[in-house]
Amino acid sequence: MTQSDDLDGFDHESHMRRAIELAREAAARGDRPFGSVLVRDDEVVMTESNRVVTEDDIRRHPELQLAHRACRELDDTERAETVMYTSTEPCPMCAGGMTSAAFGRVVYSVGGDEIGEFVDDGPAVRSAAVLDGVTEVVGPVLHDEGRAVHEAFGW
Repeated sequence: MTQSDDLDGFDHESHMRRAIELAREAAARGDRPFGSVLVRDDEVVMTESNRVVTEDDIRRHPELQLAHRACRELDDTERAETVMYTSTEPCPMCAGGMTSAAFGRVVYSVGGDEIGEFVDDGPAVRSAAVLDGVTEVVGPVLHDEGRAVHEAFGW
């Protein structure tokens, strides 16, 4: 069985629902609606939600925080066996930071191109382009549920 086959067996919808729940919690707290979970052996091992506003720190994107924590707490092999589920495709800053983490896969609900539509910004550099050759990027998963969080946020 290959590494990719192992990751294919994860409960993608359950893990994505947890990431979306974290995005809702962030929005309710006054932050932007983004949440992420790291999953290894089909078990959640770390969670984060956006805290840019409440922590007054532009680096507090959940994907970047999880990449940082994973690099400190997991070895290379463990990170390669880990999937990040994220409510929204990682921005270029987060994807750049995630190159060091080298997760096995990133799974998102809402594409970065759609966030550009919500915030009236131009097309974003997609995370798959930044992570090409490092980490597989897959999505969307539970797209309608993820979009609903952004629509409720009212960008």
